[in-house]
Amino acid sequence: MSQLQRTPLYQSHVDLGAKIVDFAGFEMPIQYTSIIEEHDAVRTTVGMFDVSHMGELIIKGSDALDYLEHVCTNGLASLEVGQVRYSFLCYDHGGVVDDILVYRFAESTYCLVVNASNIEKDEAWLRSHLRGDVTIENVSDKTAEIALQGPLAESILQTLTDTDLSSLGFFRFLWAPVAEIHCLISRTGYTGEDGFELYVPSENVTTLWNLLLAKGVTPIGLGARDTLRFEASLPLYGQEISDSITPLEAGFKKFVDLDKSFIGQAALLKPRARKLIGLDILDRGIARATYPVFQDELEIGFVTTGYKLGERTIALALVPTTVERGMTVQVAMREKRLNAQVVSTKFKQKAYKKQEA
Repeated sequence: MSQLQRTPLYQSHVDLGAKIVDFAGFEMPIQYTSIIEEHDAVRTTVGMFDVSHMGELIIKGSDALDYLEHVCTNGLASLEVGQVRYSFLCYDHGGVVDDILVYRFAESTYCLVVNASNIEKDEAWLRSHLRGDVTIENVSDKTAEIALQGPLAESILQTLTDTDLSSLGFFRFLWAPVAEIHCLISRTGYTGEDGFELYVPSENVTTLWNLLLAKGVTPIGLGARDTLRFEASLPLYGQEISDSITPLEAGFKKFVDLDKSFIGQAALLKPRARKLIGLDILDRGIARATYPVFQDELEIGFVTTGYKLGERTIALALVPTTVERGMTVQVAMREKRLNAQVVSTKFKQKAYKKQEA
């Protein structure tokens, strides 16, 4: 059994009394106090996450754009230096290799931010499709990342940098010193709130973390990270998207440019038979991932994620496209069936309304 990895902030999490769990091969904090308290802190004030387990792959070369257009579902030709774009990597059959962020660092230099559980798989897959003048460098071990999220994120971070953050648009990034630490500041996140993702050399991340703690920022574990992204209808690889669930089935057509050629395009052009729906659970109980969904005693799909958030118990489920909003279905929870109404997947509108530049 391979030894679990640790981010540079591991000891900080232990010192803060975090509950540590195995996540994607890393020892990571699931919570510090409670998931509910941490969820509310991000929604109402500001919180920060250690996301140093994420992977970063640098793509360089005169053919880098052509190569990335071939492997990414989203169009990248219009991506400017200093801009970020969300995309998928897909297999030939349309299933998802991973969902990624593409940063354009320079004319022929890009950075792909990939999920921690997929770093090795993604790198191997990308290398297997290399063509032209392109190189790939995995800088994941040299790079650490803190996600600062919530309504007060900008005002707190502004106290640590002379760079005007109000001028940084959504899905834009810049390089700037934060308390004299060289930092990539990206206006992106995974919570539905305004905020930033801060990339720094691994040796500097503890200093930055402690500076933010001293500003009163609440540390947030992976438990609340999941409830926040779920409430904002953001997908988790392995649940809403996977090697057997396509981006179109998951409802992310806006990040798939079917007018260009890319790996998986042919499969995604075919009519889809399934779609992701939202569920309001009407009976007492929580619909957890993998629970079967029934309609008129016929099993039609399964839950991908479910939680009780506040007074509302909600879930996402993958079902046939014939299922429509307003219908009632049942979720099998052990020995009983929970009635559920089909609703929009948009459980919460994103708090940060500025459009991608």
